[in-house]
Amino acid sequence: MLRLNDLSKVYATGDRALTDVSLTVEPGQVVGLIGPSGAGKSTLIRCINRLVEPTSGQVFLGDMEITGLGRGALRQARRRIGMIFQEYALVERLTVMENVLSGRLGYVGFWRSFFRKFPPEAVENAFRLLDRVGLSDHVNKRADALSGGQRQRVGIARALEQDPDLLLIDEPTASLDPKTSRQIMRLIVEICDERGLPAIINIHDVALAQQFVQRVIGLQAGRIVFDGRPDALTPDVLTQIYGEEDWSATIRKADEDGDEAEDELGNEGDHHGAASVDRERLAGLT
Repeated sequence: MLRLNDLSKVYATGDRALTDVSLTVEPGQVVGLIGPSGAGKSTLIRCINRLVEPTSGQVFLGDMEITGLGRGALRQARRRIGMIFQEYALVERLTVMENVLSGRLGYVGFWRSFFRKFPPEAVENAFRLLDRVGLSDHVNKRADALSGGQRQRVGIARALEQDPDLLLIDEPTASLDPKTSRQIMRLIVEICDERGLPAIINIHDVALAQQFVQRVIGLQAGRIVFDGRPDALTPDVLTQIYGEEDWSATIRKADEDGDEAEDELGNEGDHHGAASVDRERLAGLT
């Protein structure tokens, strides 16, 4: 469980990014974080794992206070927090498998990580995760040979390789086409449900958030102005979050579920569980 108590962030310039943000995210709950540019969404996500240092307030992951940790303890705590980035943050020249295994860097010693020598159980887990995200056929491909949706799947598998207690996800669909965006959101939600993982997703697409997340938090100027079910996002609420606009075309209608029967992997060329991976080629990773 994640808990934030009166979290605030004021930058050295005097700009206030967050003001007294308090919320709790239960195990398995997927929360969509919406709001205009500059509302503090990315800052909030980064304050949770202290990539940005909060000015005041507390962050708890279970019984551990993240905001009270020193440098060494914080490094260990970050093992428990998986981060999925908008721009994927993959090492382009490395293979899919090597990128996924980088999720274990916080657990192995310097020289083992330097020479990319990982415990056999970590490699086996990476195989399972790549099968789960539909990339069994792409284990030995370089990251720069993948499509955007495939790269995001690698990012998801890498975050899960940490065996995290929390997922922080920053605009995972911003660079993807609509169909692939739905596939990625569906995959994230399913995995969180399977593993009982809480997740916060910074997302710009209101209709996509309504379709997939269980709870929506709206930020405006660094403050929470809405916290509730996706179907409660009325035009009045969206006006409160974003400002005056005709929201009739933005709000998803209950019958707009035509994509539910879509093949999960669509045009990505992924075959979930279909491939027999050449594990001998990866023997050097153990």
